[in-house]
Amino acid sequence: MLTAATIAVALAATATPARAADVQDRVDAYLKAHPGGTQIGPADIAYSGGKFVVTVVRTDLAAAAPDCPSNWFCFYDGTNYTYPRGKLSDCGAQDLGTWGWRNRTASVHYRMSTGSVTFINETGSTDTPLFTASTTRRTIADVAPYRDMADYVYRTC
Repeated sequence: MLTAATIAVALAATATPARAADVQDRVDAYLKAHPGGTQIGPADIAYSGGKFVVTVVRTDLAAAAPDCPSNWFCFYDGTNYTYPRGKLSDCGAQDLGTWGWRNRTASVHYRMSTGSVTFINETGSTDTPLFTASTTRRTIADVAPYRDMADYVYRTC
């Protein structure tokens, strides 16, 4: 039989931020699977001189909440803003494959002050726009039915 104390300990364990050693293990594993990045923070890896940044694990207590920093647009590997999280800020077309992020977007958060970003599926000779995040639709907790289909983004500034 579970006691109140046992339940409290279990809940605290699940709400505690990832331990530093666990976070570093995840960063190391991510870099091994996706070489070419530079670790720039406890859970952050920069690619292309900081143009694209991956945060491999959420290190705060917030759960299932969009948390993209200002002046970026973010896309998450799971629904409801589940990590890893990628973020970009440039205008124009960008191939998510450059950073190993094709077919991985399940939720998005747009924190730019202007414009919009369209997520696009490469479908051969033509490309198919899937969904758009913008200043009027900043968060999409689940991009279904287009989950894990985006290959490119196009940001209009």
